[in-house]
Amino acid sequence: MTNQASIQFIIPQNLGGQRLDVALQALMPDHSRSRLQAWIKEGLVTLDDASAIAKTKVWGGERVSVQIPQSPQENAFKPEDIPLDIVYEDEALLVINKPAGMVVHPAAGNWTGTLLNALMFHLPQLAEIPRCGIVHRLDKDTSGLLVVAKTLEAQTSLVRQLQARTVKREYRAIVWGQLWRNGTVNQPIGRNPHNRLKMAIVRSGKPAVTHYEVLERFGTNTYLRCNLETGRTHQIRVHMQYLKAPLVGDPLYGIGNIIPHKLMSETLKEAIFGFKRQALHAIKLGLVHPVTQQPMEWQIELPDDMKALLEAMRHEDAEEGETFDFLPEDQPYEYDESDEDWEDEDFEEDFDEE
Repeated sequence: MTNQASIQFIIPQNLGGQRLDVALQALMPDHSRSRLQAWIKEGLVTLDDASAIAKTKVWGGERVSVQIPQSPQENAFKPEDIPLDIVYEDEALLVINKPAGMVVHPAAGNWTGTLLNALMFHLPQLAEIPRCGIVHRLDKDTSGLLVVAKTLEAQTSLVRQLQARTVKREYRAIVWGQLWRNGTVNQPIGRNPHNRLKMAIVRSGKPAVTHYEVLERFGTNTYLRCNLETGRTHQIRVHMQYLKAPLVGDPLYGIGNIIPHKLMSETLKEAIFGFKRQALHAIKLGLVHPVTQQPMEWQIELPDDMKALLEAMRHEDAEEGETFDFLPEDQPYEYDESDEDWEDEDFEEDFDEE
Protein backbone atom coordinates (compact mmCIF):
# COMPACT_ATOMS: atom_id res chain seq x y z
CA MET A 1 0.00 0.00 0.00
CA THR A 2 1.38 3.44 -0.88
CA ASN A 3 1.69 5.72 2.14
CA GLN A 4 0.54 9.28 1.88
CA ALA A 5 2.07 10.70 5.05
CA SER A 6 3.77 9.81 8.30
CA ILE A 7 2.70 11.55 11.51
CA GLN A 8 4.52 11.38 14.84
CA PHE A 9 3.10 12.05 18.28
CA ILE A 10 4.35 12.04 21.85
CA ILE A 11 1.64 10.59 24.07
CA PRO A 12 0.66 13.34 26.55
CA GLN A 13 0.59 12.54 30.25
CA ASN A 14 -3.15 13.18 30.50
CA LEU A 15 -3.78 10.13 28.26
CA GLY A 16 -1.73 7.85 30.48
CA GLY A 17 -3.49 4.60 31.31
CA GLN A 18 -5.52 4.58 28.09
CA ARG A 19 -5.44 1.94 25.36
CA LEU A 20 -3.38 2.87 22.32
CA ASP A 21 -6.41 3.05 20.02
CA VAL A 22 -8.29 5.28 22.48
CA ALA A 23 -5.30 7.59 22.87
CA LEU A 24 -4.86 7.80 19.11
CA GLN A 25 -8.50 8.71 18.64
CA ALA A 26 -8.02 11.62 21.04
CA LEU A 27 -4.95 12.74 19.08
CA MET A 28 -6.52 12.16 15.64
CA PRO A 29 -10.21 13.03 16.03
CA ASP A 30 -10.75 13.17 12.23
CA HIS A 31 -10.37 9.38 12.07
CA SER A 32 -12.74 6.81 13.52
CA ARG A 33 -11.61 4.38 16.17
CA SER A 34 -12.32 1.42 13.88
CA ARG A 35 -10.12 2.93 11.18
CA LEU A 36 -7.31 3.51 13.67
CA GLN A 37 -7.65 -0.07 14.91
CA ALA A 38 -7.38 -1.30 11.31
CA TRP A 39 -4.20 0.72 10.80
CA ILE A 40 -2.72 -0.70 14.00
CA LYS A 41 -3.58 -4.23 12.84
CA GLU A 42 -1.98 -3.57 9.45
CA GLY A 43 1.27 -2.51 11.14
CA LEU A 44 0.93 1.13 10.16
CA VAL A 45 1.30 2.29 13.78
CA THR A 46 4.43 1.86 15.87
CA LEU A 47 4.97 2.61 19.55
CA ASP A 48 8.58 3.59 20.38
CA ASP A 49 9.58 2.10 16.99
CA ALA A 50 8.02 -1.26 17.86
CA SER A 51 4.82 -2.89 16.67
CA ALA A 52 1.83 -2.68 18.98
CA ILE A 53 -1.76 -3.82 19.31
CA ALA A 54 -4.86 -1.72 19.83
CA LYS A 55 -5.26 -2.64 23.52
CA THR A 56 -1.64 -1.84 24.45
CA LYS A 57 -1.66 0.57 27.40
CA VAL A 58 0.21 3.87 27.09
CA TRP A 59 1.46 5.83 30.08
CA GLY A 60 2.58 9.14 28.59
CA GLY A 61 5.85 10.09 26.92
CA GLU A 62 5.81 7.26 24.33
CA ARG A 63 6.64 8.10 20.72
CA VAL A 64 3.94 7.04 18.25
CA SER A 65 4.35 6.97 14.48
CA VAL A 66 1.32 6.62 12.21
CA GLN A 67 1.59 5.91 8.50
CA ILE A 68 -1.65 7.25 6.97
CA PRO A 69 -2.51 5.10 3.94
CA GLN A 70 -3.44 6.80 0.74
CA SER A 71 -7.12 6.36 -0.06
CA PRO A 72 -8.12 5.02 -3.49
CA GLN A 73 -9.82 8.34 -4.19
CA GLU A 74 -6.42 10.03 -4.22
CA ASN A 75 -5.56 8.18 -7.44
CA ALA A 76 -9.00 8.56 -8.99
CA PHE A 77 -8.22 11.50 -11.26
CA LYS A 78 -4.84 10.51 -12.64
CA PRO A 79 -3.92 9.58 -16.22
CA GLU A 80 -3.68 5.90 -17.13
CA ASP A 81 -2.43 4.41 -20.38
CA ILE A 82 -5.68 2.69 -21.36
CA PRO A 83 -6.45 2.17 -25.07
CA LEU A 84 -9.37 4.14 -26.47
CA ASP A 85 -11.49 3.15 -29.48
CA ILE A 86 -11.78 6.61 -31.05
CA VAL A 87 -14.53 6.85 -33.65
CA TYR A 88 -14.06 10.57 -34.39
CA GLU A 89 -11.85 13.40 -33.17
CA ASP A 90 -11.36 17.05 -34.06
CA GLU A 91 -10.42 20.21 -32.20
CA ALA A 92 -13.69 20.27 -30.24
CA LEU A 93 -15.02 16.72 -29.94
CA LEU A 94 -13.95 13.19 -29.18
CA VAL A 95 -16.38 10.35 -29.92
CA ILE A 96 -15.54 7.09 -28.17
CA ASN A 97 -16.79 3.55 -28.61
CA LYS A 98 -16.84 2.52 -24.95
CA PRO A 99 -16.39 -1.20 -24.34
CA ALA A 100 -18.57 -3.11 -21.92
CA GLY A 101 -16.94 -3.36 -18.52
CA MET A 102 -15.40 0.12 -18.56
CA VAL A 103 -16.65 2.62 -16.01
CA VAL A 104 -17.00 6.16 -17.36
CA HIS A 105 -16.23 8.14 -14.19
CA PRO A 106 -14.42 7.07 -11.00
CA ALA A 107 -16.70 5.91 -8.19
CA ALA A 108 -16.57 3.61 -5.19
CA GLY A 109 -15.45 0.20 -6.35
CA ASN A 110 -13.81 1.60 -9.48
CA TRP A 111 -11.39 4.39 -8.66
CA THR A 112 -9.03 3.48 -11.49
CA GLY A 113 -9.26 2.05 -14.98
CA THR A 114 -12.08 4.38 -16.02
CA LEU A 115 -12.73 6.28 -19.22
CA LEU A 116 -11.81 9.48 -17.39
CA ASN A 117 -8.38 8.07 -16.51
CA ALA A 118 -7.87 7.06 -20.14
CA LEU A 119 -8.94 10.50 -21.40
CA MET A 120 -6.47 12.25 -19.11
CA PHE A 121 -3.65 10.18 -20.61
CA HIS A 122 -4.81 10.69 -24.20
CA LEU A 123 -5.42 14.43 -23.77
CA PRO A 124 -3.76 15.89 -20.64
CA GLN A 125 -5.37 19.28 -21.34
CA LEU A 126 -8.75 17.79 -20.43
CA ALA A 127 -7.72 18.09 -16.79
CA GLU A 128 -8.56 21.80 -17.13
CA ILE A 129 -12.19 21.06 -18.12
CA PRO A 130 -14.86 19.99 -15.60
CA ARG A 131 -15.12 16.18 -15.54
CA CYS A 132 -12.46 16.06 -18.25
CA GLY A 133 -15.07 16.98 -20.85
CA ILE A 134 -17.50 14.19 -20.02
CA VAL A 135 -21.10 15.33 -20.50
CA HIS A 136 -23.03 12.05 -20.36
CA ARG A 137 -22.42 8.48 -19.33
CA LEU A 138 -23.20 4.89 -20.16
CA ASP A 139 -23.61 2.18 -17.56
CA LYS A 140 -20.50 0.12 -16.86
CA ASP A 141 -21.71 -2.89 -18.84
CA THR A 142 -23.38 -0.94 -21.64
CA SER A 143 -21.19 -0.56 -24.71
CA GLY A 144 -21.25 2.04 -27.44
CA LEU A 145 -20.94 5.66 -28.45
CA LEU A 146 -20.17 8.45 -26.03
CA VAL A 147 -19.12 12.02 -26.84
CA VAL A 148 -16.51 14.01 -24.91
CA ALA A 149 -15.91 17.76 -25.19
CA LYS A 150 -12.32 18.92 -25.69
CA THR A 151 -12.99 22.56 -24.82
CA LEU A 152 -15.13 24.35 -22.27
CA GLU A 153 -17.14 25.98 -25.05
CA ALA A 154 -17.87 22.60 -26.64
CA GLN A 155 -18.86 21.17 -23.29
CA THR A 156 -21.31 24.00 -22.68
CA SER A 157 -22.86 23.48 -26.12
CA LEU A 158 -23.22 19.73 -25.66
CA VAL A 159 -24.78 20.10 -22.22
CA ARG A 160 -27.34 22.54 -23.64
CA GLN A 161 -28.15 20.16 -26.49
CA LEU A 162 -28.67 17.31 -24.06
CA GLN A 163 -30.90 19.47 -21.90
CA ALA A 164 -32.90 20.50 -24.97
CA ARG A 165 -33.23 16.78 -25.91
CA THR A 166 -31.85 17.43 -29.39
CA VAL A 167 -29.05 14.87 -29.17
CA LYS A 168 -30.11 11.71 -31.02
CA ARG A 169 -29.30 8.44 -29.28
CA GLU A 170 -30.14 5.04 -30.68
CA TYR A 171 -29.54 1.80 -28.82
CA ARG A 172 -29.85 -1.87 -29.71
CA ALA A 173 -31.20 -4.22 -27.05
CA ILE A 174 -31.90 -7.95 -26.78
CA VAL A 175 -34.71 -8.66 -24.36
CA TRP A 176 -36.57 -11.62 -22.92
CA GLY A 177 -40.02 -12.40 -24.28
CA GLN A 178 -41.76 -11.58 -27.51
CA LEU A 179 -42.78 -8.00 -28.17
CA TRP A 180 -45.30 -7.95 -31.01
CA ARG A 181 -45.48 -4.30 -31.96
CA ASN A 182 -43.49 -1.08 -31.81
CA GLY A 183 -44.29 1.29 -28.99
CA THR A 184 -43.32 3.94 -26.48
CA VAL A 185 -42.83 3.74 -22.73
CA ASN A 186 -43.65 7.05 -21.07
CA GLN A 187 -43.19 6.32 -17.38
CA PRO A 188 -41.36 8.40 -14.74
CA ILE A 189 -38.22 6.95 -13.20
CA GLY A 190 -36.87 7.50 -9.71
CA ARG A 191 -35.06 5.69 -6.94
CA ASN A 192 -36.75 2.44 -5.98
CA PRO A 193 -38.36 3.17 -2.57
CA HIS A 194 -37.79 -0.42 -1.45
CA ASN A 195 -34.25 -0.93 -2.77
CA ARG A 196 -31.85 2.01 -3.01
CA LEU A 197 -29.62 0.05 -5.39
CA LYS A 198 -32.28 0.14 -8.11
CA MET A 199 -34.29 2.62 -10.11
CA ALA A 200 -37.99 2.03 -10.70
CA ILE A 201 -41.18 3.40 -12.21
CA VAL A 202 -42.37 5.77 -9.49
CA ARG A 203 -45.06 8.42 -9.61
CA SER A 204 -42.76 11.05 -8.11
CA GLY A 205 -39.90 10.24 -10.52
CA LYS A 206 -38.55 12.31 -13.38
CA PRO A 207 -40.21 12.11 -16.81
CA ALA A 208 -38.71 9.36 -18.96
CA VAL A 209 -39.63 8.41 -22.54
CA THR A 210 -38.26 5.46 -24.52
CA HIS A 211 -39.37 4.58 -28.05
CA TYR A 212 -38.79 1.00 -29.16
CA GLU A 213 -39.07 -0.82 -32.47
CA VAL A 214 -39.05 -4.57 -33.07
CA LEU A 215 -36.21 -5.56 -35.41
CA GLU A 216 -36.35 -9.35 -34.99
CA ARG A 217 -38.50 -11.70 -32.95
CA PHE A 218 -37.30 -15.11 -31.78
CA GLY A 219 -38.82 -17.99 -29.85
CA THR A 220 -37.86 -16.63 -26.44
CA ASN A 221 -36.36 -13.21 -27.16
CA THR A 222 -36.76 -9.99 -29.16
CA TYR A 223 -34.15 -7.74 -30.77
CA LEU A 224 -35.06 -4.04 -30.44
CA ARG A 225 -34.10 -0.59 -31.60
CA CYS A 226 -34.52 1.91 -28.74
CA ASN A 227 -34.48 5.68 -29.07
CA LEU A 228 -34.37 7.97 -26.06
CA GLU A 229 -36.17 11.26 -25.61
CA THR A 230 -34.85 11.56 -22.07
CA GLY A 231 -31.80 10.04 -20.44
CA ARG A 232 -32.54 8.84 -16.93
CA THR A 233 -30.42 6.52 -14.87
CA HIS A 234 -30.88 2.94 -16.19
CA GLN A 235 -33.77 4.21 -18.35
CA ILE A 236 -33.89 1.48 -21.00
CA ARG A 237 -33.25 -1.23 -18.42
CA VAL A 238 -36.11 -0.03 -16.20
CA HIS A 239 -38.53 0.57 -19.08
CA MET A 240 -37.88 -2.87 -20.55
CA GLN A 241 -38.53 -4.43 -17.16
CA TYR A 242 -41.79 -2.45 -17.04
CA LEU A 243 -42.78 -4.13 -20.34
CA LYS A 244 -42.04 -7.53 -18.74
CA ALA A 245 -39.24 -7.83 -21.28
CA PRO A 246 -36.03 -7.20 -19.32
CA LEU A 247 -32.65 -7.16 -21.01
CA VAL A 248 -30.82 -10.43 -21.46
CA GLY A 249 -27.93 -10.63 -19.00
CA ASP A 250 -29.07 -7.71 -16.84
CA PRO A 251 -27.91 -8.50 -13.27
CA LEU A 252 -30.10 -5.85 -11.67
CA TYR A 253 -33.33 -5.80 -13.67
CA GLY A 254 -33.22 -9.30 -15.17
CA ILE A 255 -35.55 -12.23 -14.75
CA GLY A 256 -33.77 -14.01 -11.93
CA ASN A 257 -34.24 -17.75 -12.09
CA ILE A 258 -37.32 -17.64 -14.32
CA ILE A 259 -35.79 -18.94 -17.55
CA PRO A 260 -37.87 -20.71 -20.23
CA HIS A 261 -35.52 -23.71 -20.34
CA LYS A 262 -37.98 -25.99 -22.16
CA LEU A 263 -38.25 -23.56 -25.06
CA MET A 264 -34.49 -23.24 -25.55
CA SER A 265 -31.96 -25.48 -27.25
CA GLU A 266 -28.71 -26.33 -25.50
CA THR A 267 -26.87 -24.08 -27.95
CA LEU A 268 -29.02 -21.10 -27.03
CA LYS A 269 -28.78 -21.83 -23.31
CA GLU A 270 -25.01 -21.86 -23.59
CA ALA A 271 -24.99 -18.57 -25.50
CA ILE A 272 -27.34 -16.81 -23.09
CA PHE A 273 -25.81 -18.10 -19.87
CA GLY A 274 -22.38 -17.18 -21.22
CA PHE A 275 -23.47 -13.59 -21.84
CA LYS A 276 -22.22 -11.77 -18.76
CA ARG A 277 -23.66 -8.28 -19.17
CA GLN A 278 -26.88 -6.55 -20.13
CA ALA A 279 -27.43 -6.83 -23.88
CA LEU A 280 -27.47 -3.10 -24.57
CA HIS A 281 -25.36 -1.12 -27.04
CA ALA A 282 -25.40 2.59 -27.93
CA ILE A 283 -25.13 2.19 -31.70
CA LYS A 284 -25.87 5.67 -33.06
CA LEU A 285 -25.23 9.24 -31.88
CA GLY A 286 -26.27 12.49 -33.54
CA LEU A 287 -25.68 16.10 -32.51
CA VAL A 288 -24.91 19.59 -33.78
CA HIS A 289 -21.19 20.33 -33.89
CA PRO A 290 -20.40 23.00 -31.28
CA VAL A 291 -18.11 24.95 -33.63
CA THR A 292 -19.39 24.45 -37.18
CA GLN A 293 -23.06 24.20 -36.13
CA GLN A 294 -23.46 21.41 -38.68
CA PRO A 295 -25.42 18.26 -37.80
CA MET A 296 -23.18 15.23 -37.36
CA GLU A 297 -23.98 11.56 -36.86
CA TRP A 298 -21.97 8.45 -36.09
CA GLN A 299 -22.99 4.81 -36.22
CA ILE A 300 -20.95 1.77 -35.25
CA GLU A 301 -21.45 -1.98 -35.48
CA LEU A 302 -22.79 -4.23 -32.79
CA PRO A 303 -20.06 -5.63 -30.53
CA ASP A 304 -19.01 -9.21 -31.20
CA ASP A 305 -20.70 -10.61 -28.09
CA MET A 306 -24.13 -9.28 -29.11
CA LYS A 307 -23.60 -10.44 -32.71
CA ALA A 308 -22.87 -13.94 -31.46
CA LEU A 309 -25.92 -13.91 -29.20
CA LEU A 310 -28.18 -12.88 -32.09
CA GLU A 311 -26.74 -15.58 -34.33
CA ALA A 312 -27.50 -18.20 -31.67
CA MET A 313 -31.08 -16.94 -31.52
CA ARG A 314 -31.42 -16.94 -35.31
CA HIS A 315 -30.42 -20.59 -35.41
CA GLU A 316 -32.75 -21.55 -32.61
CA ASP A 317 -35.16 -24.40 -33.38
CA ALA A 318 -38.01 -23.33 -31.12
CA GLU A 319 -41.37 -24.46 -32.47
CA GLU A 320 -43.26 -21.83 -34.39
CA GLY A 321 -45.95 -20.10 -32.36
CA GLU A 322 -44.59 -20.97 -28.92
CA THR A 323 -44.56 -17.98 -26.60
CA PHE A 324 -44.16 -17.37 -22.90
CA ASP A 325 -44.78 -14.69 -20.36
CA PHE A 326 -43.32 -14.01 -16.94
CA LEU A 327 -42.94 -11.41 -14.26
CA PRO A 328 -39.43 -10.12 -13.51
CA GLU A 329 -37.98 -11.51 -10.32
CA ASP A 330 -35.29 -9.98 -8.10
CA GLN A 331 -32.06 -11.87 -7.74
CA PRO A 332 -28.97 -11.40 -5.57
CA TYR A 333 -26.91 -8.51 -6.86
CA GLU A 334 -23.49 -7.40 -5.70
CA TYR A 335 -23.70 -3.63 -5.50
CA ASP A 336 -21.05 -1.59 -7.23
CA GLU A 337 -21.35 2.19 -7.23
CA SER A 338 -19.87 2.22 -10.71
CA ASP A 339 -23.23 0.86 -11.85
CA GLU A 340 -24.63 4.23 -10.82
CA ASP A 341 -23.40 5.60 -14.16
CA TRP A 342 -26.07 8.14 -14.96
CA GLU A 343 -27.17 8.62 -18.49
CA ASP A 344 -27.48 12.09 -19.95
CA GLU A 345 -29.98 14.34 -18.21
CA ASP A 346 -29.48 13.04 -14.67
CA PHE A 347 -25.78 13.72 -15.18
CA GLU A 348 -26.46 17.14 -16.70
CA GLU A 349 -28.48 18.26 -13.72
CA ASP A 350 -25.64 17.27 -11.44
CA PHE A 351 -23.23 19.04 -13.78
CA ASP A 352 -25.26 22.26 -13.66
CA GLU A 353 -25.29 22.31 -9.89
CA GLU A 354 -21.51 22.51 -9.67
